[in-house]
Amino acid sequence: MGKSYSLDLRERVVSFVDAGHSRREAAARYDVSPSFAVKLVSRHEATGSAAPARQGRPPGGGKLSLHMDFLIGRVDERPDITMPELSDILEAERGVRAHPASLSRELCRAGFSYKKNADGLGVRTRGYQAQAADLDLPAPTPDAT
Repeated sequence: MGKSYSLDLRERVVSFVDAGHSRREAAARYDVSPSFAVKLVSRHEATGSAAPARQGRPPGGGKLSLHMDFLIGRVDERPDITMPELSDILEAERGVRAHPASLSRELCRAGFSYKKNADGLGVRTRGYQAQAADLDLPAPTPDAT
């Protein structure tokens, strides 16, 4: 995805058009495409804001969001479960096929991290921040030393 033009430039283009100039004149003056100027002024007229719209997919979606409680329960039951095993369980019990990397990303977002013990075996654990949120405990404060 491309990067949005700055809010300052957007406001200057809108002000120039509001001062009575055409959208194409504004595009030529500020060295932007005529399409951008036309769409920007239309957006400003519709919303009252020159700020860019949010880019990308809306947060919180995806097929795994419906199954997070199930996944978290499985990891809590067996912290040393591998992501391919968890993927197979999810497909067998819920009929949802997910790549192990996707499962790992979602569990990291849920507050889990992957730790290895002295034996070299990996275990998924929840960080203190996630546990504190579940138990309504205050988050740790950094020492002022």
